[in-house]
Amino acid sequence: MVMIGAAAAEDGKNAHLRPGNLMVSRTVYDNNPNNIRVGAPLPPNCAPANCVAATDDGTFPFVFNNVLSDDYFGVTSKIILDQLTPDGALVGSLEAPNSSQRGVSSVKDQIVASFSSRSELALNLSPDGERLTFMGYLAPVNAIDVSNSNTPSVVDPTNPVPNLYYRVVAALDKEGEFHFTKTNAYTGDNGRAAISYSRGNTTLLYAAGNAGNGSNPQPAGVVLGAGAQIMAAEKRALVAQQPGAPTPVASFNITELPANTKPDKVGKDDNFRGLAIFHNTLFFTKGSGSNGVNTVYFVDTTGTDANGRPLQCPTGVGLPNSSAGLPTAPLAYDEATLATDGLPNNMCILKGFNTTLAKTTTNVFPFGLWIADEKTIYVADEGDGSTKYDATSNLYTKAAAQTAAGLQKWVFDQTAGEFKLAYVLQAGLDLGVPYTVPGYPTGTNAKNKDLPWSPATDGLRNLTGRVNRDGTVTIWAVTSTVSGAGDQGAAPNRLVKIVDDLAATTLPAGEAFTTVKTARFAEVLRGVSFTPGTRTDHHHRDRF
Repeated sequence: MVMIGAAAAEDGKNAHLRPGNLMVSRTVYDNNPNNIRVGAPLPPNCAPANCVAATDDGTFPFVFNNVLSDDYFGVTSKIILDQLTPDGALVGSLEAPNSSQRGVSSVKDQIVASFSSRSELALNLSPDGERLTFMGYLAPVNAIDVSNSNTPSVVDPTNPVPNLYYRVVAALDKEGEFHFTKTNAYTGDNGRAAISYSRGNTTLLYAAGNAGNGSNPQPAGVVLGAGAQIMAAEKRALVAQQPGAPTPVASFNITELPANTKPDKVGKDDNFRGLAIFHNTLFFTKGSGSNGVNTVYFVDTTGTDANGRPLQCPTGVGLPNSSAGLPTAPLAYDEATLATDGLPNNMCILKGFNTTLAKTTTNVFPFGLWIADEKTIYVADEGDGSTKYDATSNLYTKAAAQTAAGLQKWVFDQTAGEFKLAYVLQAGLDLGVPYTVPGYPTGTNAKNKDLPWSPATDGLRNLTGRVNRDGTVTIWAVTSTVSGAGDQGAAPNRLVKIVDDLAATTLPAGEAFTTVKTARFAEVLRGVSFTPGTRTDHHHRDRF
């Protein structure tokens, strides 16, 4: 890749990225009351039949009460990458190019987040440690309802949000330079995570997200742009890039599981959130929506059997063969049947993980995953998002009672030939217990059932980890929250840390999370990884 543009540090200088440090993504809302006026039609440029009136102006956090009337409400905001020591000391901050900066016009490289979209801004370090990647939008700061907009080349006319914005993959290299690749994928919804992979002169990007915000059946372009994507990393400036139709790399359908003969809505099984690469295998997680299966998947590149089912999982469940390699080309599909039958199936549920349909399970919400070694996988579960609250105990009671939310440790059982849940780490998270943030409201939100503004931890989303020389692992994770905010994704959350005995198969005594960083007023934390230049490759190539 060539250097597209220098990443501006908050002190005006390029960042000095130190291997072994953490990078944490946060997005910051500018708290400008003029961003929206009370009574303004939402979504912007809406057709009369789709319009509602804004209930609140742009003042934080009240602005996000607008989501109570406009289901698609969001405001774009600048992205900051904080470099921290592993203990949480701030080394420096890097601001991604955005329209609020001097000299960044509409034709300059830039990227923003949708402030309250809680599934965005995961950070992933490439297997060679050279690049850190995340996803956002090609839009100005303070644009309204971008996260449910169509992309320019994949327009669903039934989408109530009429504006058009590309989604963008950003890659930060170890010199502190940003590189951008725009895509027409994830129309009607958001891209959530991306990871870069290089071999020789080729650099590929894999991405996870969701698509669709209109009626069913969905247009073929929406089906193409959902779930798991692959694209070549661009070397040109964003203004010079002309992406075509989305290029899916993988797909799963519940009919792969023997008990399910009736498919879900086309394209809706692939509502992915997290992804990872381990031993030449590409993994995804799904943890939201009422379609598909909330679980951990891998992409099978070995081909299909006579019935068109993946060779590694003819019944939908299997174990990866690392010698098969990563996918290097988009998934082949039949254009004539795409809208009715969807994409071919080349994904498997990782054996031992949940196979129950999302519509019938209530406690499975996997988000990020970190694979420590061939037999140990840590999965962040974000919780169910329930705001059930008891004023007498000052507790979000359903959040506090969860048993699967937090950090799940899955260990491979050699005898059974599958992964099994060893235990869930929750101590120190204080699930369901409200906490205060300076400047953030402490009373109740009259527009949202008089629930308390104060957030509480509901589980974990994105995470990263390292294996230590003493046989332990240290894991850092970003919390999910419940609160009385109009949009819970706008509530300040936390970065937490825990040390676990890697060899343990039962919950060790005394292990507990500590808080490394708490988001301040008008900011939220989203992703965590190591700095570019940190060596993370695994030397073994054993199979599961």
